[in-house]
Amino acid sequence: MKLYGLIGYPLGHSFSKKYFSEKFKREGIINCSYELFPIPSIKDLPSLISSNPFLKGFNVTIPYKQQVLEYVTETTGAVKNIGAANTIKIEGDKLIAYNTDVIGFENSFVKKLKPPDSPDSYRQDKKALILGTGGSAKAIQYVLKKLNIDFLVVTRSHQLESGIINYSMIDETIMNDYNVIINCTPVGMYPNEDQCPDLPYQYLTEEHYLYDLVYKPEKTLFLKKGEQKGATIQNGYEMLTIQAEESWKIWNED
Repeated sequence: MKLYGLIGYPLGHSFSKKYFSEKFKREGIINCSYELFPIPSIKDLPSLISSNPFLKGFNVTIPYKQQVLEYVTETTGAVKNIGAANTIKIEGDKLIAYNTDVIGFENSFVKKLKPPDSPDSYRQDKKALILGTGGSAKAIQYVLKKLNIDFLVVTRSHQLESGIINYSMIDETIMNDYNVIINCTPVGMYPNEDQCPDLPYQYLTEEHYLYDLVYKPEKTLFLKKGEQKGATIQNGYEMLTIQAEESWKIWNED
């Protein structure tokens, strides 16, 4: 039996177990199991691994995408640049860190970024606000740099540095200048569906593109407010499915 899983805390919102269980059944994959491992501290990781000898790999979610790097043996190129991992492959005593959020986000994100009259080129007039500073946000920064899209990171902290602003600083001018907004926080995630990031939504227009890494609910309050203003919207479900399939490839490649 090959065992795979997800570490994080808490894991009540997890998509992964259902996705992989259905994948195994649909594709006739036998002798494989995917389980949830809600560990209260990243320090519990070594004992989790030692007590599960059939564990071949695992995904990583909030709040351990950065902390997990303290325990890995090797990091791939993207992880070295981002400073966060969401996929770990176990090879003997080695823990090898990957980041499949990158390909998951990019492949999903660009679909609605391309202008209809030029399908082979990205819009050059895009600037983005990245809401959040966690591991997922770092993967999104990596992708936007690759796409040559300028961005500002938005945080609740008042200890700011270059390229980072506080929510209180977002005004009409910033909303006009930054027409892509990407929510990398859990705000609005089930069961807190009545919450949304603290933005001046009255300044949204049809020129805006709102992307939410949250997938449950399917349409968060953040996305609903964008839709009401005619903005393009996208949730994180497709990103999750892409990154999950990339994780599976990594775990099963020689």
